[in-house]
Amino acid sequence: MALRIALVDDEPVARMRLGRLLREAGCQVLAEFENGHLLLAWLREGNKPDALFLDIALPGPSGMELLAELRAGPPVIFVTANAEHAVAAFEHQASDYLVKPVTADRLAKTLARLEAFDPHKPEAPLPTPGAAPTRFPVKAGDGKLLLEMKRVAYFEVIDQVVWAWAGGKKFRCTWTSLSDVESAFPGVPFLRIQRNIMLRPEAVLGLRTLLTGRKAVLLPDGVELEASRNAAHNLKEKLGL
Repeated sequence: MALRIALVDDEPVARMRLGRLLREAGCQVLAEFENGHLLLAWLREGNKPDALFLDIALPGPSGMELLAELRAGPPVIFVTANAEHAVAAFEHQASDYLVKPVTADRLAKTLARLEAFDPHKPEAPLPTPGAAPTRFPVKAGDGKLLLEMKRVAYFEVIDQVVWAWAGGKKFRCTWTSLSDVESAFPGVPFLRIQRNIMLRPEAVLGLRTLLTGRKAVLLPDGVELEASRNAAHNLKEKLGL
């Protein structure tokens, strides 16, 4: 089912352009507003979009203020010309941050992330007793989310904290070592390429040789990680390259 979107931007041209891009991407644009007051009134009428696309600099409540007001509401994606607000946006738990002019390719990545949490999709069946887990908890603000293992490219340990990298973002896990991850998913043939980095094999796109002679592993989202000399020795064989 198409994602149902509401958007707020006080610039008519920018608002019309984003609405067009969303419709071309297969979304249903339920409403377009020029300020936050109109959006809040519309939501109080009982309308329930799947996501909100908000400019940050708005007449009346700003995008940041709207996000704080709607903390229990649908996912919020900021769309603004001010790239310097990105850090604050994610600190306020925004789902994504798009810089104007938005491109169709960048928007497609945002929509793909939203679709992963699409409330219209049927829920996955609960695992049968003894079945291998497919999800694990990660921290999100004051709570936790369940992240699908198939979305993860690699795990990294920093100061006894395990981070899962998925979709170009990192998520803080509840584990303290890579051995904890391996124990939680005994059926996954993880690849350790450095003492503190462990890959999910299915996420690897390829290998290349660096000028130093070492191997670099290619991952989604343009990520490239250097393997230690010991790990590189068996990488080709294990990956079938």
